[in-house]
Amino acid sequence: MVGRRLFDVTRGWDGRHPFGVPVYVVTHRAPADWAHPEAPFTFVTDGLHSAIQQAKATAGARDVGVAAGDLARQALDAGLVDEIHVDLVPVLLGAGTRLVGDLTNAPITLGTPRVVESAGVTHLCYPVNK
Repeated sequence: MVGRRLFDVTRGWDGRHPFGVPVYVVTHRAPADWAHPEAPFTFVTDGLHSAIQQAKATAGARDVGVAAGDLARQALDAGLVDEIHVDLVPVLLGAGTRLVGDLTNAPITLGTPRVVESAGVTHLCYPVNK
């Protein structure tokens, strides 16, 4: 699941999300000129909760992912996030966008992470304490 900003920045991945999964785009208005109507993208205009319900129905027993940014903040504030995955790469960029900012219900505490180390990246999976 992604927000409209990420969808626009990536140009909708030209209709092919890198994970190869159905994508739910939370937006106020579906694009009128979407060049890939056959792609597995669903534009949800009735809010985050509806998008999560639709994504869960499609996913079945599989997990539903929410991209970082304002959409993740909204999902965290609504208590809809079970885990946070962070991929740590040993590069300091010097600037950037916060992973999640301006939480209404801060602080949100995280549990002990599962850690998977590999060459060039460390994967961290934190359970969200509820």
